[in-house]
Amino acid sequence: MVALVLLLVSLVACGGQPTGGSARTALQRVLDRRSTAVLDRDRAAFLKTGALSWFENLRGVPLAAWSYRVTALHRTGDEATADAELRYRIEGYDNAPVTVGRTLTLSRETDGQWHVDADTPAKKSAQQLWDQGEVTVVRGSHSLVLGTGQSSEALHSYADLADHAVPAVSGAWGSDWTGHVVMLVPGSVEGMAGLLGSPASQYRGIAAVTTGEVGGPPNAPADRIIVNPDAYALLGPVGKQVVLTHEVTHVATRAHTDAATPLWLSEGYADWIGYLGTGRTPGEAAPELGRAVTEGRAPRNLPTDKDFGFSGDATKLAQAYEGGWMACRLIAQQWGPERLGQFYRAVGDHKERAGSVEDAMKKVLGTTPEKFRVRWQDYLRDQLG
Repeated sequence: MVALVLLLVSLVACGGQPTGGSARTALQRVLDRRSTAVLDRDRAAFLKTGALSWFENLRGVPLAAWSYRVTALHRTGDEATADAELRYRIEGYDNAPVTVGRTLTLSRETDGQWHVDADTPAKKSAQQLWDQGEVTVVRGSHSLVLGTGQSSEALHSYADLADHAVPAVSGAWGSDWTGHVVMLVPGSVEGMAGLLGSPASQYRGIAAVTTGEVGGPPNAPADRIIVNPDAYALLGPVGKQVVLTHEVTHVATRAHTDAATPLWLSEGYADWIGYLGTGRTPGEAAPELGRAVTEGRAPRNLPTDKDFGFSGDATKLAQAYEGGWMACRLIAQQWGPERLGQFYRAVGDHKERAGSVEDAMKKVLGTTPEKFRVRWQDYLRDQLG
């Protein structure tokens, strides 16, 4: 999760009007009433604090908490803008609030109270799903799916995929995680990019991503699996299930995934669980890497973190994912699936990258990175040559 730091700005009082401090306090009281109206689903009370805005869009979302904290107020007479932190929790999923930056456009009414004319994402902050339209909510056995611009039938199909993925992931990884997921399904890749606060061009070929706090502390918001419906629609039934199971694996392994974990391991492991039971051969699941091997361009080293950049070359990105998957498949086949999970956890136990893979390979696999690299190269030639 990207942490947003909002700077406190000193307030300047205008002659004959309340001081900056009292104006800010008055605004905070309005926002407190606005928060209560959101939680109570009280449309009339919400309208007393300002424009209706996204209120109706949020109606179906199961909220456990919603509050604002004013961090700065910039006034010009009876008009102003304010910086605020919005903190909210989804009931049954978030163990701590999601915190996002908002910009409020304000005006003072004849009675002297602040009126919220607009409540939008702060500069460089991501949108929330209800900023994009009315949110439809679907509950699965192991999932909560929130969507905009999607039919209930389409969202139920995502819930079905997630409900298949969760037990599959628990069966391979273990049950030491929440065992349920939150999915966000916007109406387009542009909507996905808005939720991530990045350009849409970075995600056009990406079917889904998962956001969450590094290390997965127990008191944290639930990870969000964010779907690109445009790319997802191009996948077949098996591809859709592989992608969802891959993303659910990221949720399950979050507590053991940190700065010490190389992307070849975290992405490769997620693909390894994703492909379990599909019957896909290395040649079918790793076509770009297979082409490189047959053409004598087999990689000499495991993929680097940089190789997984979304904005880079698509072929190189595919080879990075495939190379990570083949590395995890090699460990599962030659050391066993249980040892693969132990290796993943041992790497994450280090908390920093230096020495993490080396120590875990020695401790769990009884080998060294150099010996493993050579073994991986041989495995690529054997399986893909």
